[in-house]
Amino acid sequence: MVLVKKYFLQRSMTKVMVDEYLAKQFYNAEYAGVEIVKTPIGTRVIIYAGRPALIIGKGGKTIKQLAQMLERYFGLDNPQITVTSVENPELNARVMAFRLAIALEKGYHFRRAAFISMRRIMNAGALGAEIIISGKLTSERAKYEKLKEGVVYKSGAFLDKIVDRAIAIAMLKPGVYGVEILITKPMKSVDKIELREQPKGPGENMVTVTNVSFIEESQKSGEQK
Repeated sequence: MVLVKKYFLQRSMTKVMVDEYLAKQFYNAEYAGVEIVKTPIGTRVIIYAGRPALIIGKGGKTIKQLAQMLERYFGLDNPQITVTSVENPELNARVMAFRLAIALEKGYHFRRAAFISMRRIMNAGALGAEIIISGKLTSERAKYEKLKEGVVYKSGAFLDKIVDRAIAIAMLKPGVYGVEILITKPMKSVDKIELREQPKGPGENMVTVTNVSFIEESQKSGEQK
């Protein structure tokens, strides 16, 4: 039992170290995450990024060097790397955080860059988003500015289910800027309610409060039965 726990703990630690290394090396490629799967012939590594071409490199040169690095320094057995694009990059907090950090390093004003990122996130269908930029923004004294729109859950079950959070760092002449983005992904919330007016009789109206998600779940369960 102890050996099993040690194995899974070691595998999780390896994934965390690989994830941190890839995030540091390929943030310009809008790195989004990695999956490591053990196979009978080696280790399958799936890398998600907004710009996969920058990770693959010209003629696959970069990805070959990466495979050697993963095998030599992280102990992955015969790594087979697959690079794929993110399905909805505007709803991925990590991709948007790296995009914002890159925009700041290119010289964009932090408010303008934050508003553009917020507009793209909300136009992609997000229920809400929060962007926090910290550092020496307007003076020598460090401070932070927050931009929020829609619904952003900070606690409860939704925090793990539909809220995506990421942090990025931008290196500028005044110093280090920190970027934090929270995105509430599109999903039918169980606490969403609406008011409906139903006629009770001639000249009478009755207002009822119904839980939309509860009705939908009841209909689904009834269809299954």
